[in-house]
Amino acid sequence: MPTNPAPVAPAPPPAPSRWKELLKSLLGLLMFGGLTIALSVYTLPNLVSDWQVRGSAMPYADARITQGSCSSKVFIHICNANLAVQSKSGRYTREVNYVFADFHTGAYTVAVMADPARPELLTTDLALDTLWNRTITAAVVGLLLAGLTLGGLLGVVEGLRGR
Repeated sequence: MPTNPAPVAPAPPPAPSRWKELLKSLLGLLMFGGLTIALSVYTLPNLVSDWQVRGSAMPYADARITQGSCSSKVFIHICNANLAVQSKSGRYTREVNYVFADFHTGAYTVAVMADPARPELLTTDLALDTLWNRTITAAVVGLLLAGLTLGGLLGVVEGLRGR
């Protein structure tokens, strides 16, 4: 009597080569590290200076927004503006960047504000109105990006160690 051969399990898929994993980790490190640096360079300095002037800032009548825009990605808003003012102590210009979470749709209207004692720290009423929101958003996004950057770094180190 013929016997039926035992069923053969399919072979597992080949493991990805180590260099592909290393490349993925390196790309993650570069991408998330770059975003972390961008957050630190473009967003955090404005956040810190807005905390410094939050109690004394007032509308600056002669100040202008020479260029500005906001874009939305789901509920995260990124606003960039160039602010300028001519004061008794000189002409000041400042590029500002704000990142905050909001379910707002439509346009934002803003007014330029500054501390009269420090007109170089130009800001907007939108920035001051969303100060806590911006702080929490920066903390959450910063921690997330730092974790992803660290994960990429650990992947690169592990990939190099495995060779």
